[in-house]
Amino acid sequence: MTTQCFGYGNGRFGHPEQDRAISLREATILQTFPKNYRFLTPGERVSFSKLGRLIGNAVPVQIGEVLAQSLLAYLQKYHKQLK
Repeated sequence: MTTQCFGYGNGRFGHPEQDRAISLREATILQTFPKNYRFLTPGERVSFSKLGRLIGNAVPVQIGEVLAQSLLAYLQKYHKQLK
């Protein structure tokens, strides 16, 4: 995903069934953000470019979770071998 994921001419981010780019909300779904995740603080001005940057530059949440679980399992195993 890129920071301009909401633009049809900025890569492979066209909607699979409709003749349009994906929405920022659809990009958050692809990046596996929780449904209630807030990108802006209350009262902060909404900007497509800022939201696109936050969403497009993110590591997908579920990939982060899997990597963290794998790292934890490795460290637990390695720690046991040290004793």
